[in-house]
Amino acid sequence: MRLHRLEITAFGPFSGTEAVDFDALSDAGLFLVQGRTGAGKTSILDAVCFALYGQVPGARNAVKGLRSDHAAPGAAPLVVLETTIRGRRLRVSRSPAWERPKLRGSGTTVQHAKVVLEEHEHGRWTGLSTRLDEAGDLISRLLGMSVDQFKQVAMLPQGEFAGFLRAGADERRKVLERLFAAEVFTDVEKWLAERRVTTGREVAALAATAASIADRIAETTGARPVPRAADPAVAPVGALPAEAAELAAGHDDVRAVTGELLAEAAARLAVTRAALEEGRDLAARQARYAEVRADQELLNARAAEVGDLAARLEAAARAERVVPLVRAVQQRDQRARQARAWAEETRSRIGALVPPGASEDVLAKAERTRRDEIATLEGHRATAARLREIDAARAARRARIERLLPERDRLAAALAELPASIEARRAELERARLAAAGRPGAEAAVQDARRLLDAARRRDALTARLAEAEDDHRAAVDAAQQARDHVQELRQARLEGMAAVLAEDLAPGEPCRVCGATEHPAPAATLGLVPGEEEEARAQQLYETAQAAREKASGQVESLRAERDGHLETAGDKPVETRAENLADAERALAGLDTAAAEAERHASALELLEREQREHRAEHEKTAAALAEHEATDAAEAAEAARLDAELEAARGDDASLEARITRLTGEADALTEALDAVRALTAAADELAAARAQADGAATEQAFRSTQEALEAALDDEDQAPLRDKIRWFDDKKAAVTAQLADPALLAAAAEPAPGLAALEADLRAAEDAHTAAASAADRARARCARLAELRARLDAAVREWRPAAERHEVAAHLAGLASGNSPANRHAMSLSAYVLAARLEQVVAAANERLDRMSGGRYALIHTIDKAAHEGRRKGAGGLGLRVADAWTGQDREPVTLSGGESFITSLSLALGLADVVTAEAGGTEIGTLFVDEGFGTLDEETLDEVMDVLDGLRDGGRAVGIVSHVAELRARIPAQLRVTKERAGSTVRVHI
Repeated sequence: MRLHRLEITAFGPFSGTEAVDFDALSDAGLFLVQGRTGAGKTSILDAVCFALYGQVPGARNAVKGLRSDHAAPGAAPLVVLETTIRGRRLRVSRSPAWERPKLRGSGTTVQHAKVVLEEHEHGRWTGLSTRLDEAGDLISRLLGMSVDQFKQVAMLPQGEFAGFLRAGADERRKVLERLFAAEVFTDVEKWLAERRVTTGREVAALAATAASIADRIAETTGARPVPRAADPAVAPVGALPAEAAELAAGHDDVRAVTGELLAEAAARLAVTRAALEEGRDLAARQARYAEVRADQELLNARAAEVGDLAARLEAAARAERVVPLVRAVQQRDQRARQARAWAEETRSRIGALVPPGASEDVLAKAERTRRDEIATLEGHRATAARLREIDAARAARRARIERLLPERDRLAAALAELPASIEARRAELERARLAAAGRPGAEAAVQDARRLLDAARRRDALTARLAEAEDDHRAAVDAAQQARDHVQELRQARLEGMAAVLAEDLAPGEPCRVCGATEHPAPAATLGLVPGEEEEARAQQLYETAQAAREKASGQVESLRAERDGHLETAGDKPVETRAENLADAERALAGLDTAAAEAERHASALELLEREQREHRAEHEKTAAALAEHEATDAAEAAEAARLDAELEAARGDDASLEARITRLTGEADALTEALDAVRALTAAADELAAARAQADGAATEQAFRSTQEALEAALDDEDQAPLRDKIRWFDDKKAAVTAQLADPALLAAAAEPAPGLAALEADLRAAEDAHTAAASAADRARARCARLAELRARLDAAVREWRPAAERHEVAAHLAGLASGNSPANRHAMSLSAYVLAARLEQVVAAANERLDRMSGGRYALIHTIDKAAHEGRRKGAGGLGLRVADAWTGQDREPVTLSGGESFITSLSLALGLADVVTAEAGGTEIGTLFVDEGFGTLDEETLDEVMDVLDGLRDGGRAVGIVSHVAELRARIPAQLRVTKERAGSTVRVHI
């Protein structure tokens, strides 16, 4: 991050608008922010921090009002900061919340905090966000630091770190937790502690479950529950299954005894039940024998009735051979009467056509004569159809002729008008084409103007890129020159120190490796470290790399300059706006010619339509005239044919109204004669069939022993009447056979011979056996249920113990890790919590980085030492410690408490600690480059020599192009640092000025 420009309005002690050009100060590398006490030096740092994060450092952030008390009533507080973060040029405009006077009336109204975040791209500022949270999140992500980390890294607060140096472990821990992400380790400690409690509750619940099951086992067996430990988590759960097995063993014996008693009761019950069943079976067979004898007597009484039923069925069977023939006679008689009525009816309808009582031959001849004439007339049907077809065709043709006559006249009139319209449209087309003749030239002018505008834009873009490339080239040239100077300095130092290196190997009396002399009166002595060959080689490699970068930058500059010059030659030096106006003028001219060309196209299309219409009308007129001639000729031919066909039909229809009427009349007469002939023939056949049927029926009745056909009809029975008679006879026969069979059954005969059984005594014996069996079964069921319940509870107890064991192991592991992480476990030898251990590692890194600078500033006397031992004032609290600091004094060889240092010694020590912490926090935040940082106060406590050492260290912070601002009012620093930002305190508010 590098600061470029800061603008402050009505903020802190600044009543008006003050601007700070950090680019000018950064060029000097080291600059001084100086002014009287209370002038507002620290407020400059507050404004930078507020612009980035919306907060100010230290206790000042708790103060709500950041607006200047010196500002005019309506002046809005505003901080505008331009900075580059990770290669992105940003501008942040941020205003704090403040109360402004109301526009109407008296009083004030609250103006909420605002922010505008912009980025400079392609030569202009582009808005990124106006939301407070979004802008803060983007800046935090780019910097990779929280606000606390940024305050520590970019604004080294010496007063705070003097307190950090002398603070106890708890205060030091709070600062480190704020700067480093140690929350995750604290969360791990809390999670492990919660895990210990959770697993403890889990194992206690599982132990309680197992103990509850064990108590239910004791309750089931009737034993007294075993006393348990007060804490279920430490109860001897593993011994419970053995106790349950011992209780269940006694009840297995009880179940065996009750089983034997149940078997004996069941055998006795079976014997008594069998005896009762035998008695009941004998009584049933004796009752059955008595019922069968009663049925036999009833059947003998109904034997005569069954004989009458059989005789009636036999007569009905003989009648069935006669009845169908009698029915046939009745049907033939009905048919003969119907034939006689039909013959009389048909003869009445043909009385006018043949003589009365005409024979079959006369009727057949009259019918055949009429059929022949009908066949002749059918041939004239085609003639009548042709005549109707001709009449319909002539009517349709006359309608078409009447439609074609006005169409022919219309087309003739249109053909007479079209030539004048075509000539007028052709003249308009010629005029439009003349107006659009300049369009190709206008198109070429637009293309040229567009090409020149594009070249101008590329020229300007390449000019900007060329400026950046020239800056990069100058930087590469400087870097290469510095690397070259460094190589030469190393080589010169090696040459100058070579004699001293050789002199180190000289010994009295030994020859010199250069001159061979054995006396060495004045050997050279080195004044410092002589660079080695490897150091010179590394410097040479760095120089070659820088030289390659210089050549690459030079090539880039030349390439961009050549491309820029090519576009400059094309576009000239006219600005882009002028080229854009020229393009707009050319496009407007082309648009006018496009309109003329479109008009010409419209006229051409219209002319083409008129010419096509003329051709179509001419073709339609010719086609219509030809169709009229053809229709008139066809109509004349069809009129002659119609006259000839009409004469033929007149002769064929005779006295009838039409041919169809004559055919219809003759067809009706022929059909009536045919029906009368069929009726006469049917009457003759019906009389013959009736006589034959009567003779056959009389013969059948005599053959079946009936005196007449009427007697046979009276004896007949249908199937519905015969079925009940057959069922009664069949039932009688089946019943008689069954009774006879049962009376012959040996079992029934034997039962009838035996005495009646005593069922009451047998039933009493069965009830006594059942009661004994129920009691034995109840005892056996209770024993079996108790054993089953014990088996179930033992299985559940085994499962509960199996579930308890891994939970107990997890609880043991969780308790061990929680104690280890919290520092309360004996295994944690240092009694340090996990978060304290991590912060101690970070503090160790900070001390290592701080000692690199403290060694220089103290002349090698002091070094910070990180200790894990607790101080006496920290007490015996578990998990504390690990964040101790002591100061090693090389002059005395003793370690000292930081509180024993003097004011100047505390300053350089705390400054070293602050710089070391800034390095570690920067690395922790992802290595974000801080191009501008500030060191605030404390220099007044230093003597001149120590101040020189401190200034050398601060001057070293400028490596890599970093700018360092020192906030101080020490007069000696004003003489040492020429680049200054002067803050002047006045009654109306402070002002700032930059002095280079």
